[in-house]
Amino acid sequence: MDVEEMGPVDYLVIEFPGNRMTGEAFPLLVDLAERGIVRIIDLAFVRKETDGSVVALELRDLGDEVDLTVFEGASAGVLDQSDMDEAGNALEPGNSAAVLVYENLWAAPLARALRRSGAQLVASGRIPVQALLAALDATEETVPPGGSAAA
Repeated sequence: MDVEEMGPVDYLVIEFPGNRMTGEAFPLLVDLAERGIVRIIDLAFVRKETDGSVVALELRDLGDEVDLTVFEGASAGVLDQSDMDEAGNALEPGNSAAVLVYENLWAAPLARALRRSGAQLVASGRIPVQALLAALDATEETVPPGGSAAA
């Protein structure tokens, strides 16, 4: 991997309450990777026990309900036990999670151009969908019917 050529790298911790993993979203993740939108750098699974301890799970530990063989070998070894423990801090006891590290390939050309021009990322974040919807609802409430919001 040439870091100068890469797009932004993000991570997600996706909690599965009661260790119930349906697998419905996994084909969509595969599709994103196959279309070159993201590149999976690392994918790991953890479970937070009722005593608060966090254990790493192997694909075979996840049961037969979901076929995850497509993800075998998807780990680059970026995630270590301290990352698993940190992910576990976000989980409720008795739940499991997928921890995904991925490169945003779609943004790589923009990131390369910005680097070449000397720009650097100084902040980033995510806006929860619920917060965005609440802000949009609040904006709609302040706009008179047939009018536009004041600037």
